[in-house]
Amino acid sequence: MADKKKLNPEEEAEKTVDTAEEAVKAVEEAAEKAEEAVEEAPRIKSSNVKQQGDDEPHWYVVHTYSGYENKVKADIEKTIENRRLQDQMFEVMVPLQDTIEVKNGVRKTISKKIFPGYVLVHMIKNDVTWYVVRNTRGVTGFVGPGSEPVPLTDIEMRKLGVRTEDIDIDVEVGDAIKVIAGAWEGTVGNIKTISRTKQTVTIDMDIFGRSTDVEISLGDIQKL
Repeated sequence: MADKKKLNPEEEAEKTVDTAEEAVKAVEEAAEKAEEAVEEAPRIKSSNVKQQGDDEPHWYVVHTYSGYENKVKADIEKTIENRRLQDQMFEVMVPLQDTIEVKNGVRKTISKKIFPGYVLVHMIKNDVTWYVVRNTRGVTGFVGPGSEPVPLTDIEMRKLGVRTEDIDIDVEVGDAIKVIAGAWEGTVGNIKTISRTKQTVTIDMDIFGRSTDVEISLGDIQKL
């Protein structure tokens, strides 16, 4: 069997963006089909947004005005803190992808939004969480029929670069690790922070002579 071709960082980034765009397109197509079904057979909508089976947290896609993604994220996170909703709303994410640009012969790594105009929210859907998100300035609605939240599947989340399974690895802040997969494969560094919710660690890397924090998936590292 022929060896699998190894992608360089530029190709790896382009591949991730392509799969993310495919995931978003799939979600939007599913929402359009759902809306068509609603038009054909109008359903009775309860005055209570919370519905049976929503007691578990899921990831939802929120549509925002262009350029408002980071502000929406910050405002939702502030509301979560002020209203102490940490037990119902767990994470707000603007999916980013590190890409390499070459200008005037200089290579530079920058973070770009994978799909502008969208924010991901990990939450338990109920009256309160729906209201918080829907009434955040800059939000135009959830991706779903009639802007009703439709959770993403595990497959869709993986395409967006978000791991849905828990990864059990014995590491602590300060531990030396080696990146064994992804764009930074082969890189060695020390853990600065650990996010069990996002299943990632942050390490300090020297990029073009400048110290830069890079987020790496727990599944892509090995403890030294």
